[in-house]
Amino acid sequence: MPPGHRPRRRATASEREAARTKELPDLVTDGLRLLLCGINPGLGSAAAGHHFANPGNRLWPALFRAGFTPRVLSGEQERELLPLGIGITSMVRRPTARAAELTRTELREGARDLRARVRALRPDWLAMLGIGTYRTAFDAPQAVIGPQETVIGTTRVWVLPNPSGLNAHYPPAALAREFARLRRAMAYPTAEEPPDR
Repeated sequence: MPPGHRPRRRATASEREAARTKELPDLVTDGLRLLLCGINPGLGSAAAGHHFANPGNRLWPALFRAGFTPRVLSGEQERELLPLGIGITSMVRRPTARAAELTRTELREGARDLRARVRALRPDWLAMLGIGTYRTAFDAPQAVIGPQETVIGTTRVWVLPNPSGLNAHYPPAALAREFARLRRAMAYPTAEEPPDR
């Protein structure tokens, strides 16, 4: 843990409930190589004001183990992704306790909104975090983890497993392997090497 870094306390039940009306801003900049897209913010993340803020979320260890980051980051350190050419967004803006609270209509409307954001940002790659949601939102019932035929403008699309601790199908090592597969396909340098842009 970096000097002076103090982990944020978990949000209280009342803070989490109040977060249902908050919008978590995208973590983006120009020239992204990779835009990670979660399903929607969890209440803890919305309350904290940081993406993937739940300590049980496995996104941060997976990014490190796959070679995207030089160390395991936390939600509070999310801005350290931007110089690496990595951003974060959510398909649906509405925070919920569980993604299962979202309707099919919300997912499909979220996909339309996401397409518009991706066309404006023009990242090299969009990585969707969660195959089931991707299948519903993008009307791609046969989609599997990995590269997709879908292209949004000039942005290539890849689907990764959902890094939530609730996803028992992908233990940490398997999750990291899938993230590393994307890194290799992108020809993204390992974290020890500086990104070329």
